[in-house]
Amino acid sequence: MTFFPDCSFGPPVRLLAAVVLCWTVSAGSVFAQTDPDPVLATVNGHPIHLSDVKDATALLPPQARALPPQQLYPMLLEQLIDARALLVQAQRIGLDKDPEVQRTMQMAQERALETALLNKVVRPQVTDEAVKARYEQDNASKTGEVEVHARHILLNDEATAKKILADLKKGSDFAALSKQYSKDPGAAQQGGDLGFFKKGDMVPEFATAAFALKDGEVAPAPVKTQFGWHVIQVLAHRPAPLPSFDEQRDELRQSMIQAAVQKQVALVRAAVKVEKFNMDGTPLKATDTAEPPPAK
Repeated sequence: MTFFPDCSFGPPVRLLAAVVLCWTVSAGSVFAQTDPDPVLATVNGHPIHLSDVKDATALLPPQARALPPQQLYPMLLEQLIDARALLVQAQRIGLDKDPEVQRTMQMAQERALETALLNKVVRPQVTDEAVKARYEQDNASKTGEVEVHARHILLNDEATAKKILADLKKGSDFAALSKQYSKDPGAAQQGGDLGFFKKGDMVPEFATAAFALKDGEVAPAPVKTQFGWHVIQVLAHRPAPLPSFDEQRDELRQSMIQAAVQKQVALVRAAVKVEKFNMDGTPLKATDTAEPPPAK
């Protein structure tokens, strides 16, 4: 049996993942109600409202949330009824008075309050506008890593590579020689063109040789790598394009949330009196105390 937490009722709610109950209600009638928050069911007189079903929807994975309401809402209503029935039975047998259960409930309440405080403080700081401003600030003075645009001819032996270098010095066309001789079929069809690449994109021997050349320059000697012998020409240099805002948005947002949480934890920690003790309950010596690690 699989459970997922339900914010409306507290206890776990049974997830009937493989079952889609049929309700003879159209999508339109799910929402077209005179009462904006109608009662959809009662359990021992306790009402379950449409808003409870909508709240439960937010706890589902994206694929489940994409289901039509006339399929999804009946399933969730059944889950909420099950949850309420479980709660009624737990209270009937006195589990709500059990010390261990009360301790667990107290801990859950404390965690909820901690999360609510952080959300209240952090959420206004990490708006879409703030994330965009952070992106622009971080990238205002940045330039991308240097890339080179190069082409090559890959040969099996050094002698043939040296012959091709000699032909190039006599004015032979690089692209034509690549199509004729290169053992790199993908690049050969493009005249040996490899496009732009960063230094770390290529094996070290090839990268070192290519990044040492000027625009239009051919390496004076064949370059040996694990793939064979290369005749290399660099066509251009440029700074690589910086990542777009869309590419960095989620990472920036997460970084800003973590920074804001750490700042808030430091503030509230400074506002309370903390006494720490050893594992046996004895007081810590002054030399035993240390700064707490950063909050995560």
